[in-house]
Amino acid sequence: MTEQDLGIELRAEVDGLVRQLKDCLPDIIQQTDNRTALAPNAATVLANFREPLPQKGSGAQVTIERLLELNETAGGNTGGPKCFHFVIGGSTPAALAADLLATAYDALTYTWVLSPVGVEMELQALDWLKELFELPKEWSGVMVTGGTMANFVCLAAARQWWGEQHGIDVSEVGLAGAPQMPVLTSGFIHASTLKVLAVQGVGRGNVQRFTRDDFGRLDLDAMEAALQALDGNPGLIIVNAGEVNAGEFDPVDDVIRLARQHNCWVHVDAAFGLFARLSPRTAHLVEGVECADSVAVDGHKWLNVPYDSGYSFVRDYGLMARAFRYSADYLPDENSAQATPGAIGPESSRRARSFAVWATLKAYGREGQCRIVEHCLDIAAHFADRVRQTEELELMNDPQLNIVAFRYNPGGLDDQALDCMNEELGEAVLSDGRFLAGTSKIGARTVFRPAFSNWRTRREDVDEFADVVLEIANKQS
Repeated sequence: MTEQDLGIELRAEVDGLVRQLKDCLPDIIQQTDNRTALAPNAATVLANFREPLPQKGSGAQVTIERLLELNETAGGNTGGPKCFHFVIGGSTPAALAADLLATAYDALTYTWVLSPVGVEMELQALDWLKELFELPKEWSGVMVTGGTMANFVCLAAARQWWGEQHGIDVSEVGLAGAPQMPVLTSGFIHASTLKVLAVQGVGRGNVQRFTRDDFGRLDLDAMEAALQALDGNPGLIIVNAGEVNAGEFDPVDDVIRLARQHNCWVHVDAAFGLFARLSPRTAHLVEGVECADSVAVDGHKWLNVPYDSGYSFVRDYGLMARAFRYSADYLPDENSAQATPGAIGPESSRRARSFAVWATLKAYGREGQCRIVEHCLDIAAHFADRVRQTEELELMNDPQLNIVAFRYNPGGLDDQALDCMNEELGEAVLSDGRFLAGTSKIGARTVFRPAFSNWRTRREDVDEFADVVLEIANKQS
């Protein structure tokens, strides 16, 4: 095949692809409400999915048809109204369209010259997010894949700060020979934060957790004693704004006020909890967050933009630039007036996730985003009331935000038996596939913990979820 033949062939496939997508995309988008949450026979469908690399491919049309078939018969509908697993948002119409266009344009946002529009959209959207969350406008930000990498950026800046407090540039010489970096937090610390501390050489086993109960709520007095024991040496405090099992919060303002009496960097992991800022009902939960040194937040949760989308906000731009220093003769100068987001975060190859963020904020503004948050708070309150009113369901924690922790409790069983029963019930609910909602733990107790962060979810959806839990439980008994 000559170069000319290749171009002719692939351009012809593009023409066919446009027609194929024109036929299927409207149905995919319009059926989001109706597709099952998780195909119940996915394992059977995918049992023989693996195969050797074909010597000669099947072509774009046949391949896309196969992809569509697989998703219809074995896919998960995480963007739909019945996905309450983890903390997963939906996609607003504007965000969905913009994200499709980001792929169609194949925009690369490492630096301004590669995508002036994509980079400017990122800068504008980050400024808008700071306004939305009432963070200081002078803070710097960067878009990343999600909560894990948002924490990665913030904690890399924190580690750089800590090293410089000791006269060490850790981005140049590493941590070898340096003292152990103190990390203080509550029992609410998220697994992604521990992962980041592990890969950054701090070590997940070196985290000090100060807890006053088996759930993990912060013991502030114990933390204060540990800070005093540092005797002015620098440390890192991680504040958890919204833990994933019941949506509880560390006392953000109290912790930051305490930290400011000591030589500490304060990082707030607020993957979904920062959205509490947008409702008068919940804003008190993150009061004082603007006094932190860094904040991590997700967009593919409560902002309702497609996966993947996360944001790091850091008080000191210089720390980000030094931590992620990245230069070569062919790359933009680090002092260039034109922005290079890839130089202040872990990714150099960066898709234009800014398209979706900018589009949803432009399309719906502050009012629209606040409406999404209020809607989800209303859904959580409604479901909590449904649990309270249902004899065989037990509310395990008064919901503070958008997560409702409950368990099935028919009566007459001790906690250990109820834990086993609910673990089995959780597996059965996932196998059933009508809803995506898993179990977790509050202390030793096994609970369901549906999280509501999708604009698509309706009261009838959560009422049906309660009915499905009871239906499956009655079948198992």
